[in-house]
Amino acid sequence: MPNSWVAGVLDVDRPREWGLYGFLGEWDQLVGDLPLEIVLALIGIAVPIAAFLWEFVLAGRRRLGYRVQMDTPVTGEIASVFPGVLPQLRPSLDGASPDLKDISVVLVRIENSGVTTIDSQDYKAPEAARVGLHLRFPQRRVIGMAVTELSDPALADNLDTDSGIAVREDIGGHVGVIDLPKVPLGPAEHYKILAILQRSEGSGDYAPPVLRGGVKGGRVIETRSRTGVSRMMLVLTVFLVTVIVVQLVVAALEPSPTPLECASGKLAVVGSSAFGPVVREAADQYQKRCTGAEFTFAFEGTERGLDRLAEEGAGNPGLLAISDGSKGSGYPTLVYRPLALSLFTMIIHPGVGVRSLTVAQIQDLYLGRIGNWREVGGPDLPVVLVDRIPGSGSRNTFERRLLDGRQPDRPHVSCTALKGTVTTEAAHCDVRVTADMRKAMVEIPGAIGYSEFSEAIEAGLPTVAIDAAGAGRDAVVRRTYPFWGVEYAYSNGELPGDSLAASFLHFLIDQVGKDVLRAHGNAPCADLPDPGRCLPDS
Repeated sequence: MPNSWVAGVLDVDRPREWGLYGFLGEWDQLVGDLPLEIVLALIGIAVPIAAFLWEFVLAGRRRLGYRVQMDTPVTGEIASVFPGVLPQLRPSLDGASPDLKDISVVLVRIENSGVTTIDSQDYKAPEAARVGLHLRFPQRRVIGMAVTELSDPALADNLDTDSGIAVREDIGGHVGVIDLPKVPLGPAEHYKILAILQRSEGSGDYAPPVLRGGVKGGRVIETRSRTGVSRMMLVLTVFLVTVIVVQLVVAALEPSPTPLECASGKLAVVGSSAFGPVVREAADQYQKRCTGAEFTFAFEGTERGLDRLAEEGAGNPGLLAISDGSKGSGYPTLVYRPLALSLFTMIIHPGVGVRSLTVAQIQDLYLGRIGNWREVGGPDLPVVLVDRIPGSGSRNTFERRLLDGRQPDRPHVSCTALKGTVTTEAAHCDVRVTADMRKAMVEIPGAIGYSEFSEAIEAGLPTVAIDAAGAGRDAVVRRTYPFWGVEYAYSNGELPGDSLAASFLHFLIDQVGKDVLRAHGNAPCADLPDPGRCLPDS
């Protein structure tokens, strides 16, 4: 044994570091570090387990019980058809015995109410003695007795006339006693004693019978018929309900713990108007879990967002830009993070009525080769091409996926200028953001444009199938639908690991934010069978 350990134990100046005090100190420190609801849950588990162990392993392991099933005075015979019959009865036929009066009948069940067998050597009576128990009847004498209802016929061998079972009187004849032998009883085994008794003294109600004796490693107890909920079960139920109620109160009063992935601070998100609604909803979900986060938004288009990030984002982790596609080579300090395959669709004015176009027809429309809708199965109505301004991520995606990067230069025309005018030939106009595109589709007859798919559906605009394929996330993943892009989040340089921007991007890419992406029809890059599709220039 190390000398230092001995010295520590014998050091009377350090009483709290060793022994019971030290253990309690360590326990108090451990419990003090746990949330209250966890402590309550541990208590709620420990108490029933302790009660079970006490009831069935410790106290209830070896238990001999007795139950008074009947204790009935024999009265009422005076008013019977044959009054006076009972006093005329005698315990014997010699005529010398006293009259029978104040008679009672008692039925007592002796049972093994524990979980282990009680053998003859388990009784606390001396080993040489045959008697192990004494059934006592205060204020009454026993004038007749019989053993009834053996749970196992083999018990009769331990209760015959040679077993030691006998009737006697104690304390001057005022207490009747039935001596019972050391009967081996397995779990739930029992036998019954039927006794005919006569009052020996006193008046009024009889004192209840009592079984005296003992068993080693257990006890003798009075049991009762279980016709309802046991007291132990009732106490445990009340205890567990109390623990649950306290946990609910604690959970309601205490603020929700902040998840480890949360970060606090301010974050401005700028860029793509097409992806703006997705980012706003994801930010709302993030703030519900991370109350210390604050977001601001400026979705004015991809180019404006990238420009602002390049100008203001150096050394500023509180600024992110969202882009509908790769940034190109003009922003060398910006670092990309793929978010999702974004689903786009062609949209038209409700009066056009065309519901499907081929890629070749879309190219002919935007290259000016088709100027009237009747050429593609629609009404006699001039085509009005609605385009996003140059630099828009949605426009870059449209040109890349459907126009092979080709579109003629056109002078800028505001779509607001075409509103309310009657066009007799093909025309075009430009919009800055997705909301303006949706508005132009409603206000300009003959208009055709494009937008993020979920935005078009939410606005109730007619969408156009491409090469007979409808827009859908699964179709994009299977490459059967051609109009899609990749949404990227950009930062100016790498982000600190504890920043709100890094935490929010992690939320979008790997956590609940992915559900928001899916709800808007997007396919998270992290879930793709071929994540390489989300790389720039893929």
